[in-house]
Amino acid sequence: MVRSSNTFETLARAGYGAKGIVYLLLGGLALSSVLVGGSGEDSPEGALSRLLGAPMGRVVLGAIAVGLAGYVLWRLAQSLLDADDNCTDATGLLTRAGQLASAVANGVLAATAAGLALNGGGSGGSDSSSIIAMVMSQPFGQWMVGAIGAVFIGAGIAQVYRGAVRDYEDRITIPARFKPVLDPVCQYGLIARGALFVIIGGLIIFAAITVSPENAGGLRDALDWLRSQPYGAALYGLMAAGLVAYGAYAIVQAFYRRMDPPDANDVKRMMPGTA
Repeated sequence: MVRSSNTFETLARAGYGAKGIVYLLLGGLALSSVLVGGSGEDSPEGALSRLLGAPMGRVVLGAIAVGLAGYVLWRLAQSLLDADDNCTDATGLLTRAGQLASAVANGVLAATAAGLALNGGGSGGSDSSSIIAMVMSQPFGQWMVGAIGAVFIGAGIAQVYRGAVRDYEDRITIPARFKPVLDPVCQYGLIARGALFVIIGGLIIFAAITVSPENAGGLRDALDWLRSQPYGAALYGLMAAGLVAYGAYAIVQAFYRRMDPPDANDVKRMMPGTA
């Protein structure tokens, strides 16, 4: 049983590493668009597609897909098996719901990486406005889209708070010799990504209010919105650097996060009729 737990933990840590690579690539490409010009590839899917032209690009994409699959499994363990002991109070359930949503989002990203590795092309991802349009076409769809936007804003504010107060220290043990460097990087990454989530949520709510799915957007649209503001190039650059910092934060988690991987007994407790 210890062996299976260690295997699960290895998959989870590989997942954090793969997520970190995606964000390092995404932020690096966005930064390059500021420094040398161009539009950049300001979405995780676009960043992954850039790897196709790299030496052994498909192999790297395949490894990222496997790593992200491990991350998805860990997120499912956090949400469904309560691997982080968030309990079942309101705050814990909200945290676990966010972890489940993260599992779904990263599952899509893993499928994108796998598709690019296997097929060597194609978009691999779903346009956010088309997803919002699908939701909006359902009964009470406009309200559902507004609720999705509110969730993004709430998650973004929570992430900004976690970065500001270094809440991550409850789960991550950074060696003392690295803390002077890694603490500011982790804080900056969390705050920047949280701020982008707030903007994404605002765009989604605006789409709900105007009944115009094309007004919604993801990371690319949030960065584009920032670029259109006064001092937009500077704001865009700060957020791009923040995405790089968030990628570094994910890699820090790969090495130093404390984990309690689920075992067979944990799984059995979640099965109907086995409690």
